[in-house]
Amino acid sequence: MNTAWRKAYVDRIPLRNRVGRLAWGVAWALLFRPFAGRPFRYWRIFVLRCFGAKIGRRCSVYASVRVWAPWNLTLGDYVAVGPGAELYAVDRITVGAMATISQRAFVCTASHDVTRLLRPLTHRPIVIGDAAWVAAEAFVGMGVTIGEGAVVGARAVVTKDVAPWTIVGGNPARFLKRRVLRDAPSP
Repeated sequence: MNTAWRKAYVDRIPLRNRVGRLAWGVAWALLFRPFAGRPFRYWRIFVLRCFGAKIGRRCSVYASVRVWAPWNLTLGDYVAVGPGAELYAVDRITVGAMATISQRAFVCTASHDVTRLLRPLTHRPIVIGDAAWVAAEAFVGMGVTIGEGAVVGARAVVTKDVAPWTIVGGNPARFLKRRVLRDAPSP
């Protein structure tokens, strides 16, 4: 394969990004991952904030959570990110207040352009609304917006926007029903 042709199609990652990810990888291994358990919750939030994450009050991020680039992460107040969840934050991930990302969920802002031979990286932001819930082992693809109060069922694969206050599930995720809160205050 011709070197000039290859250089024309290879997606270049800026040096600053590569250095930042290297520093974060070391910090994750030494300062984040080993500090498991509830007593270290605020320490883990502090470490994420040191790397540019914008995190609201009283959030909980487990020590086994993987964040690709914390500087692309925004969490509202009272957000919970469960054990083993992966936040592949090549682009922005914004999570609203009181939202939950359950264990081993994968929130993925990037993919590859399969229409090009060298499959360069492509990316788009993800927004998860207030009071939404991404259940266990669900996959949320790039460019998706999960509306306020929506629920993504366990192991669902979401590649399109999810309307507010709905429940989706399956592969690909499909509308299952409206989410109606039984304990919601009446107007």
